[in-house]
Amino acid sequence: MSAPRVLLAKPGLDGHDRGIKVVAMGLRDAGAEVVYLGLRRTPAEIVQAAIQEDVDVIGISVLSGAHVALVRELLAERDAHDLADVPVVLGGTVPERDADKLRELGVAAVYPVGASLAEVIEGILLLAPERRRAS
Repeated sequence: MSAPRVLLAKPGLDGHDRGIKVVAMGLRDAGAEVVYLGLRRTPAEIVQAAIQEDVDVIGISVLSGAHVALVRELLAERDAHDLADVPVVLGGTVPERDADKLRELGVAAVYPVGASLAEVIEGILLLAPERRRAS
């Protein structure tokens, strides 16, 4: 089986990217191929990159408080391009009530501030082979 491919991006106007870069390094150290799009990406850009890079998981980081709106847009864009089998995970400043809402919308996993790096890496890597096995 090939290495899992994970796309990471920062949608919206949030300019803080230290956490997502730590996650990217952790995933690489764990054997994943990581595509990092950087800051201020639109949901459409994220989905286009997911298509081009044939990724197994899309991970986004949102600290601005706009996570629900951004996730709605990202999931709609993902589904419009027949990528519903690509799980989306989100990390950032997310109150528990919003984490529940995000999961209801279809986010595969939510990692709020304080989640351990090991937990995040393990969770993402567990999602990736599920998609590869399904294809």
